[in-house]
Amino acid sequence: MADKRDECPIRRSVVVGCGSYLPERVVTNKDLEAIVETSDPWIVQRTGIRERHIAGEGETTSVLGLKAARAALADAGLTASDIDLVVCATSTPDFTFPATATQIQAGLGMEQGAAFDIQAVCTGFVYGIATADKFLASGSHHRALVIGAETFSRIIDWTDRGTCVLFGDGAGAVVLEAREGTGAASDRGVLTTKLRSDGRHREKLYVDGGPGSTRTTGHLRMQGQDVFKFAVGKVTDVVRDAFASAGVTAEDLDWFVPHQANRRIIEASADKLGIAREKVVITVERHGNTSAASIPLALDAARKDGRLKEGNLVMLEAIGGGFTWGSALLRW
Repeated sequence: MADKRDECPIRRSVVVGCGSYLPERVVTNKDLEAIVETSDPWIVQRTGIRERHIAGEGETTSVLGLKAARAALADAGLTASDIDLVVCATSTPDFTFPATATQIQAGLGMEQGAAFDIQAVCTGFVYGIATADKFLASGSHHRALVIGAETFSRIIDWTDRGTCVLFGDGAGAVVLEAREGTGAASDRGVLTTKLRSDGRHREKLYVDGGPGSTRTTGHLRMQGQDVFKFAVGKVTDVVRDAFASAGVTAEDLDWFVPHQANRRIIEASADKLGIAREKVVITVERHGNTSAASIPLALDAARKDGRLKEGNLVMLEAIGGGFTWGSALLRW
């Protein structure tokens, strides 16, 4: 379907580099059987997860994010001096402050630009893309590093079998560059983003601590069935809204890259949206749920194995605690 804005030149945020990093330590479902009452078949049947990576001693969130950022810059053929904005999506920052993004900025040797964190839990990377796109589209900045980095293993209650089997650590990043587009859906770059939140659902997925309340870090708590129902029943609206804004349909998509929370949620959402399962990028089996890092990790995996190619139409979608949810439609 033709885009009605064909004659309106605009600035697009084009992905020019992609990178990722996973900690060396791998924890399998069999390993978890020695920690809590669970089993590999039980985990696989309910989540699709077989293994996850866990950060080692000294591997903070900024360490993971820095390695992913360097990989993305190398892929783009750029250096830190070419970047004027760093946005890091994370729920597991190194410190209450300063922002993890500033620690990545320092690690890159950057002395220019701005760096800040986005906190939207598992939707963080989509929020980060949307935020960076606004900076680039406005003309105030030219190139941005958008990073999703998490060390969720540090906020997991390892005695809770309902949550400890789900999460892993990792980081992914993309480099966005402002380029002129025609305003059509055929442009490379971010075509549209849709963001939502509803804070009434906090107790369904949250961390039971914080400096302003308990003065502790706390542990992740989740009402799994409620999260599943909301994710499948509600989150698809931001995808449909994105299709409508860009003048495309599910059939036009080359790839659907959702947040990697649970294979059943991913497949049920794709089916509800009419997206063929062969167009869905799934990495949850090997990564587990890495929160804000899951989408950029999946993007980099699909790019490295040759599935994701320049010109492909890609839909990103996520839901996070609280709840937050959102989508980003882009042409690679």
